Amino acid sequence: MSSPRVDVDGVSVSPDHYINGERIASSRTFEDRSPLDWTWKLADVARASSVEADLAVSAAEATFPAWAALSIEERGAYLDRLAELIDRDVEQIAHVECLDMAMLEESLKLRGIARGARNFRACAELARNYEPRRWSSNGTANTVLRMPAGPTVVITPWNAPFMLSTWKCAPALAAGNTVILKPAEWSPLSCSMLMDLVDEAEFPPGIFNVVQGFGNEVGAALVGDPRVRRISFTGSPETGRSIGQAAAKNLVPFTAELGGKGPFIVFADADLDAAAEKAAVMYDDGGQVCLAGTRLLVEASIRDTFVERFEVAAKRHVLGDSRESETTISPLIHPEHLARVDGFVKRAVVNGDTVVFGGERLKRNGLWYEPTLIEPKSNDSEIVQREVFGPVLTLQSFADETEAVELANSTAYGLSAIIYTSSEARAERLGALLRAGTIWVNCFLVRDLTAPFGGTGISGIGREGGDYALDFYSDLKTLQIKEGTTRG
Repeated sequence: MSSPRVDVDGVSVSPDHYINGERIASSRTFEDRSPLDWTWKLADVARASSVEADLAVSAAEATFPAWAALSIEERGAYLDRLAELIDRDVEQIAHVECLDMAMLEESLKLRGIARGARNFRACAELARNYEPRRWSSNGTANTVLRMPAGPTVVITPWNAPFMLSTWKCAPALAAGNTVILKPAEWSPLSCSMLMDLVDEAEFPPGIFNVVQGFGNEVGAALVGDPRVRRISFTGSPETGRSIGQAAAKNLVPFTAELGGKGPFIVFADADLDAAAEKAAVMYDDGGQVCLAGTRLLVEASIRDTFVERFEVAAKRHVLGDSRESETTISPLIHPEHLARVDGFVKRAVVNGDTVVFGGERLKRNGLWYEPTLIEPKSNDSEIVQREVFGPVLTLQSFADETEAVELANSTAYGLSAIIYTSSEARAERLGALLRAGTIWVNCFLVRDLTAPFGGTGISGIGREGGDYALDFYSDLKTLQIKEGTTRG
């Protein structure tokens, strides 16, 4: 039995799960509040347990054979229809996600939600265009074929929930898998809206399911189910280790993106104005971006000049309502996360690190934290070595390329890195030496959906994007036919 839909600032949203093509309520709910004003309750959302997890996996298992048997063209048609519906509803989805997790609404309209449609189209097209590897050896003709792997569990974080969910679910569906999506409990509403569009696109029941709730309840039940054949997760290293253990118990391939502590390296030959402006962008979305370059590493000879320009750029930020066009910095997602970020800064001060500017939360109903820059007393400082996931950057200087690389590679993370230099040769040298899954030179967040994405170290395992994702969501097999075998 389903619950009544709720009105979220003029947009109708279901608070229930979507399992086997139906909306299903739970006996328990959890509150979903807006970071823009924590007194604003958006919805009481259905809270799943192992019961709903079993229902979702059972539905995905039952419908998998028929979905897997469809041609790539047939599956692609469903994904294309879903992309069209996302394009149609970009503004509504962006508005609800803005209220739910506070990312800038204009940014969501232009990039975040629209990227969801691109994810489905791109994966459908990649699946259609796949050309199996073929070669001859030892008197046989060899062909590598993809087989759909089976029911897939996708667990996504609270930042950019719609985009990241589509980024993971699109290749799983294109590969022929059925999907159970569990969005983060701090921002579940846009994923519920996605299920309305799945229903409107007339996906067969059980192909694409959503269950809402807490990781230690429904999440644990999902990843521990032996019927699940793929797991994809984005979140913290601690949770990633736990999910990895569950996946290993059932010998299930597992991919995880687990955050970052990226270096933002600025050399003396760089365009310092451009570098300072881009460094200030690291405060966007309240710093709640895993790919952000949060460790500013600046060549010593330009340290003072760069900091002066960076501070000017940072002070142009406007902390405000994420629905308003002039706002550039959104609030943090939840009071617990605000306290976590503030705790990092307070411990840094006690540790003897220097707060260059910022370092305070704003006294509002929302959850804003000032853009903050900290100069650590040591590279071993906690503020350097651990992911804060807020509007807090650190500043360190280096003497030469060797020291820049040493500092850049000195944390346990390895998700991304940013380099500003006018020298292509230097960019290529450092690009080969830096330990990171993605490296941008004189730019940031430029994404090609066919490129591999993922991290090294505790930033994660596996790769997503393009054929790398489609291979992950498939079982590969080699067909060998002895040469001279008669056709017919």
